Amino acid sequence: MTFSRRNPFKQFLAAFIGGVILFLGLVFVWIVGYQLAFAGRIFPGISVAGVDVSGLSPNDAALKLNQTLSFPITGKILFRAADTVWVASPVELGMVFDPSASALAAYQYGRSGGLFGALAGQIGAGGLGADVSPVIIFDQRVAYTYLQNIASQIDQPVKEASLYLDGTNVVALPGQVGRLLSLDATLIYLGSQLQSFRDGEVPLVIQEAAPKLLDVSSQADAARRMLSQPLTISIPNSGESDPGPWTYDIPVIANMLTVNVVENNGRAEMQVGLDLNALRLSLIELKTYVDRLPKNARFIFNDETGQIEPISASSIGRVMDVDASIKAINEALLRGEHTVALVVGEQQPAVADTASGADLGITQPIISHTTYFYGSSSERIQNIVAASSPFHGVLVAPGETFSMGNTLGDVSLENGFAEALIIYGGRTIKGVGGGVCQVSTTLFRTVFFGGFPVVERYSHAYRVSYYEKTISGDIDPSLAGLDATVYFPLVDFKFVNDTPYWMLMETYVNVSARTLTWKIYSTPDGRSVTWETTGPTNVVPPPPPIFEENPELKAEQISQIDYPAQGADVNVTRTIWRAGQIYFSDNFETHYQPWSAVCEYGTGTEDPIKAAKRKELCLSPDT
Repeated sequence: MTFSRRNPFKQFLAAFIGGVILFLGLVFVWIVGYQLAFAGRIFPGISVAGVDVSGLSPNDAALKLNQTLSFPITGKILFRAADTVWVASPVELGMVFDPSASALAAYQYGRSGGLFGALAGQIGAGGLGADVSPVIIFDQRVAYTYLQNIASQIDQPVKEASLYLDGTNVVALPGQVGRLLSLDATLIYLGSQLQSFRDGEVPLVIQEAAPKLLDVSSQADAARRMLSQPLTISIPNSGESDPGPWTYDIPVIANMLTVNVVENNGRAEMQVGLDLNALRLSLIELKTYVDRLPKNARFIFNDETGQIEPISASSIGRVMDVDASIKAINEALLRGEHTVALVVGEQQPAVADTASGADLGITQPIISHTTYFYGSSSERIQNIVAASSPFHGVLVAPGETFSMGNTLGDVSLENGFAEALIIYGGRTIKGVGGGVCQVSTTLFRTVFFGGFPVVERYSHAYRVSYYEKTISGDIDPSLAGLDATVYFPLVDFKFVNDTPYWMLMETYVNVSARTLTWKIYSTPDGRSVTWETTGPTNVVPPPPPIFEENPELKAEQISQIDYPAQGADVNVTRTIWRAGQIYFSDNFETHYQPWSAVCEYGTGTEDPIKAAKRKELCLSPDT
């Protein structure tokens, strides 16, 4: 008996292939049979937008869809922004429903996707049902126009908060958040909602941009506090003799108020305060009243003891710190305070009244010089006394350039000066301070013979007899060219204390003797002075007298108001010696103009010249 043995794997493989072929055959038979059964008709279980179109031909399905689906016309699409709502139909938004294309899409369901895709579609539709999306045409241009109308009601620009003044009233306007409807992004959501064929709300895609400044109410409150009452500023610890206080009325503060926006750690901030430049200008004006130079003590030298003795105490100076005061004022106003003290600093005097002569190097007399003013009027004498007194006891520091004008101060009636004859505008006229040049001339000669450097000196326009008088009252021509005039601040006399020691000046007026003496005390450094003068050269006689009518005088009345003087040139050379050698030398050149006599006569005077001769006034040089 014979047995055949077969391979088990081959048997299994043959059986599996046969089974697959049989399955595919059955599937094919099913598909072909199912399609033949529903040839020209939509498979069962298929709907379009919820409308059953099973078993219908595409034409019948299109008719049914057209009659049933009214969503494009009756549907409602809602848009919302805050409390505002917009409702539109799909047609108004550019949607058009295509029933034929939708029916055709339903018909193709289960007939595409290959053998297995078609089979899966048919089985799925028959079992669970299949809803085919309707075919619509979406004209985005129509929707874009509709959304633009919404955007016109939503969109708003970014506005920064602002603050300004209306007179003295503070007006604050809040900022505004910027809004912009994104049309393209909103269209995407709209298209999706329309495709669903259902009513619904489409979100509006709104982009917002915040301003740098949204709220400035706190700054407005600060500005109102600043303008709530006048501002008063004063010197701290002021005394009765100190200037101030100063009050700024509310309109003045309002004019100075400024609003600035600054960046602080990447954030914008609004700051209110008084304008720095305007406040600075105002405080600089006040600074001239607030600032006070420190004053050295004044001394006299006791010739018997060889010591200096104080005659007036020193005083501490005061300087306003403008920048610090600006900061203090603004900070106080922001706190609601309206009484503010200026920020001032102290300046100590160089020499207190406790100083000794040894401390300063003032140990003995250095130079003394006297001038004479015989024949001066009482007004001129008054001015000599008034002009010399500010220099009595004054100290000059080592290396200091001393200005006579700075120490002299204002030459005015209020400061004790009287009207006397002065040289002004090429004429000798009556003015306040006539005789001051007696003092400047005396100081010049004291400095000259003391051997100190002169850095600024001006001579008179013509020779003045006062300055060439000797103790006997005679005229000494060798003193010509040794005068100095002062008309501060235009004309000044300055010299330098070129020694390492302080210098003490004293002035003494002997009214009865008609003398002015200037003394300088310090420590001698061995200097001595020699000098030479050409005396008056190139002498020019005075011009003929001048006669002028004065309606204030009576007929035949005549008065001489100016006197003749010869013109001349004078050259003075000075040599300063130390240790037998020339320390320095300088030269003083002076040009005097020839000067006419001037007489005034009253209206109606027949012959002013004869009238003047009778009174021996305004005589010509050859008379």
